[in-house]
Amino acid sequence: MKIGLILFCWLALSFSALAQIPADLVLLNGKIWTVNDKQPEAEAVAILGQRIVAVGANADIRKLIGKTTKVIDLQGKRAVPGFNDAHVHFLDGGAGLASVQLRDAKTPEEFRKRIGEFAAKLPKGRWVLNGNWDHENWTPANLPTRQLIDAVTPDNPVFINRLDGHMCLANSLALKLAGVTRETKDPDGGTIVRDAQGEPTGVLKDAAMNFVYKVIPAPSEDEMIEAVKAAMKYAAENGVTSVQDMSAAPEVLAVYQRLLKQDELTVRISGHQPLAEWQRLARVGLKAGFGNDKLQVGALKGFADGSLGSTTALFFAPYLDDPKTAGLPSDEMFPESKMRERILGADKAGLQVAVHAIGDKANQTILDFFAAAEKQNGARDRRFRIEHAQHLRLAEIKRFAGQRVIASMQPYHAIDDGRWAENRIGPERAKGTYAFRALLDAGAVLAFGSDWFVAPMEPLMGIYGAVTRRTLDGKRPQGWVPEQKISVAEAVKAYTYGSAYASFTEAQKGTLEVGKLADLVVLSADIFKINPVEIEKARVVLTIFDGKVVYERR
Repeated sequence: MKIGLILFCWLALSFSALAQIPADLVLLNGKIWTVNDKQPEAEAVAILGQRIVAVGANADIRKLIGKTTKVIDLQGKRAVPGFNDAHVHFLDGGAGLASVQLRDAKTPEEFRKRIGEFAAKLPKGRWVLNGNWDHENWTPANLPTRQLIDAVTPDNPVFINRLDGHMCLANSLALKLAGVTRETKDPDGGTIVRDAQGEPTGVLKDAAMNFVYKVIPAPSEDEMIEAVKAAMKYAAENGVTSVQDMSAAPEVLAVYQRLLKQDELTVRISGHQPLAEWQRLARVGLKAGFGNDKLQVGALKGFADGSLGSTTALFFAPYLDDPKTAGLPSDEMFPESKMRERILGADKAGLQVAVHAIGDKANQTILDFFAAAEKQNGARDRRFRIEHAQHLRLAEIKRFAGQRVIASMQPYHAIDDGRWAENRIGPERAKGTYAFRALLDAGAVLAFGSDWFVAPMEPLMGIYGAVTRRTLDGKRPQGWVPEQKISVAEAVKAYTYGSAYASFTEAQKGTLEVGKLADLVVLSADIFKINPVEIEKARVVLTIFDGKVVYERR
């Protein structure tokens, strides 16, 4: 990171000199929140090429306006650095935009109707995928079954995921193609949900989903290109100029490289590959942060457990609504020593390690493994990450700061899960749920994201969630676990500087400073001044990426 600091200082000096040259783009008359403690607020910004060359008062920035300078009058609107979503599944999210939409299906009947209508438009044999359904919207909140959808999907295999991505519903045709029967045994880290007679209901949890995934045809590169383009359009509309893709398998990286070569990337991408395959990166000598300012690799993602919504998040104590289980370790934790060895090996190779952990036991286990890696491999700026860090005990909250582990969290989940989470874990365990305030007070770094496709890639809604904690059903107007609220400034920092820090790129972006990349977002409302409950109504009106306007709200 010393090299990064030297580079930033050199760039700052260079761009100070360039500030004597007319700018390509100037923003005037704004309320610009820089996330730079040395200069928190400004009125104007000047951009030359892809870099910021001046930040300050209108009078100073006007001096950089030349004959060819494009000038945008912000008319007093609030601007912030481009949002950096620290946890997305970018290709899957883009593909889901074109699939059946089930997130807001309020009843099983509506769920069935939407699937049937969508399948009817497809050729025979085409798979119905994605969906993002949520049975917690239903009364009672029973899981769907294959029998619910078989009659409306006779010619199309169906494998649609719950919005958390940790369980899917297959119709009978999909189960047949995958060879899943009553005789099929549950795999390590997965569950085949069965009825009273022992027959599969169609719901597969975590590692059991692989039975079906193995028989789904892979998309073509052109199909993936279209999905990524749809994802980039959605990102620009929501002010997202950087993402950290937790599902960047080699074939996905190939798509990103093609778009980069064609100069069509309108979002900066940090790609995480599977932790289980860390040796593939290590063999060719890749280290954390390899790449350029638009595409980088060298980070890994593993799984310690499942999700709360699927009752597969791993806890010390059983679920209240399902006392037979305390959750499931992921298949990567069978045995636990395998996960530990992978973390130790990947870290020794200089790769960055991020691990999904939801339940309190999963979080403690991964913190233990991270501590073991630091002890064995020695001190360095490694920036371990726990993805979600969702349900924590007090002792683990303190460990995030003490071990310098980044809490990569998704605040929208708090206002979504808060509708029903206490039915599963009770109010006492909920005190350490989405513990934004406690983590910051302990000195931990927060990196905010969405987990899109699981939740909307809408940072303004994430900020709203972190600041108000008002659940989506409107039943907790004072906020769910309100003592964990944070300020707007803290939430914006977590979505900008915090996320940049989590990918070793804070010297390039995350704040609006001379020499940094020109990624900015202009908002319809001043989220720092309005009542926080009004933030959910705010919209992105302008997105600037790499010094160019990539979205303008009409």
